[in-house]
Amino acid sequence: MSIRQGILAMLAGGPRYGYQLRTDFEERTGNTWPLNIGQVYTTLSRLERDRLVIAIEASDDTHRRYALTDQGRAELAAWFATPVHREERPRDELAIKLAMAAELPEADLHAVVQAQRTDTMRALQDYTRLRRAHDESSEGLAWPIVLDSLIFSAEAEIRWLDACEERLSHLDGSHRTPVSAGAPEVDLDPAGEGAAR
Repeated sequence: MSIRQGILAMLAGGPRYGYQLRTDFEERTGNTWPLNIGQVYTTLSRLERDRLVIAIEASDDTHRRYALTDQGRAELAAWFATPVHREERPRDELAIKLAMAAELPEADLHAVVQAQRTDTMRALQDYTRLRRAHDESSEGLAWPIVLDSLIFSAEAEIRWLDACEERLSHLDGSHRTPVSAGAPEVDLDPAGEGAAR
């Protein structure tokens, strides 16, 4: 998602000031995507240029609120109707990092995988705690949707790291250094929470 579509989506709920848009955007994404106010106003300027929003002058002439135009609503509807293709998503830095380490004899690929697994497991546990706390408070729908995405992505990353480790263990005559004794192994329990062992 770009900031452009996010701002259009928030303006669909009614006119807002730039600072309101930034605050709403960060709240809806659980502060996983912080914006600076300059990004917001630059995007609003482009949206106004493209006639997707209009500026509404305040009576005291100190603040400008922005509202969605019919053309902006049409673009937003088209965005919602269009799937996000996997090939259009940003490159995966972790996959590139492991691919590069796999070809370097001096790189300890097991250690790289273990360090990442530990970090991802910590994140998974944090997301799961946040999800439980939100479920108990029953406030809003936007943040749980983001949290579920983060949880499922972390779980998938752990499964992928396990597959990488399995592939490494099957290499005959590997020049790789074995996993260090102190590195934790991580499993997912049936409730979806991680536990280092």
